[in-house]
Amino acid sequence: MTDSGTEITAELVRDLLKDQHPDLAGLPVREVEGGWGNQMWRLGDELAVRMPRTEDAPDLLRKECRWLPVLAPRLPLPVPTPVRTGEPSARFPKPWSVMTWVHGEPLDRASISRGDHAADTLAGFLGALHAVAPAGAPAGSDRGAHPKECTDGFENFLRAIAPGNLAADARAVRDVWDDAVAAPGWEGPPVWVHGDLHPANVVVSDGTLSGVIDFDSLFAGDPAWDLAAAWVLLPAGAGPRFFEAYARADEATVRRARGLAAMKSLFLVLMGQNGERGLPGGKPAWGPAGRAALDRVLTSGPGGPVS
Repeated sequence: MTDSGTEITAELVRDLLKDQHPDLAGLPVREVEGGWGNQMWRLGDELAVRMPRTEDAPDLLRKECRWLPVLAPRLPLPVPTPVRTGEPSARFPKPWSVMTWVHGEPLDRASISRGDHAADTLAGFLGALHAVAPAGAPAGSDRGAHPKECTDGFENFLRAIAPGNLAADARAVRDVWDDAVAAPGWEGPPVWVHGDLHPANVVVSDGTLSGVIDFDSLFAGDPAWDLAAAWVLLPAGAGPRFFEAYARADEATVRRARGLAAMKSLFLVLMGQNGERGLPGGKPAWGPAGRAALDRVLTSGPGGPVS
């Protein structure tokens, strides 16, 4: 269902394709599990239809369609790129898109067994992505700020998690956050940032990272928001290799990234808790991923995985 009550079905997707892109209408349509602001439908073997569900999703979809064709050619991993756009109509009142399909299994349903390879791969991807953004690049919305501007969100996540769902010591988690809040801010030019790197937004194949998806949080700003992935995505022990390969993170950026990793981990734990309780938007598989990430945050030392 969309926020306006429209039910998104395979029949609706086929009808929209027949109306606006009839050359694609004969391809098989299969629902893809998951999704938040958008419902995904696999279209044949190489494409996907992205259908906005929430009020802000259409603007985010337009952002992806505007900027992914600019970024994709220089990125060393597959990312979804727009193939066609769908216009609002009587059948469906929001814009929609046809994107390339990124092959692999989402990390929240798989695991990384080749940690060093994944660390090098992630460093290469972020090194290529984190180029200086041009004038007119989108700014961050609910992401992108210095950690000191995000303390309310951090505290809300921490308070909302039931004690039994957080094995970590809350005081230790707050210490990591406080260190990030005290760190100097980003002093470089705004760079391209994915903004939402977590286990459901990357895919793996053969035990390593093989693609990055869901760029609707894309913005120009502080790379620390992506470098948090060293803890959130990579297995224990792979962080030092990642930062060595990335080679561009100063101490203050690592401190901000570690705090942001703590906040992202709490969010994953909270979504897992909500999933276990059957609440809307809950993701049961995210709880274990969040707890493992938080453990990596707390065992990496005050200097982060480079220490």
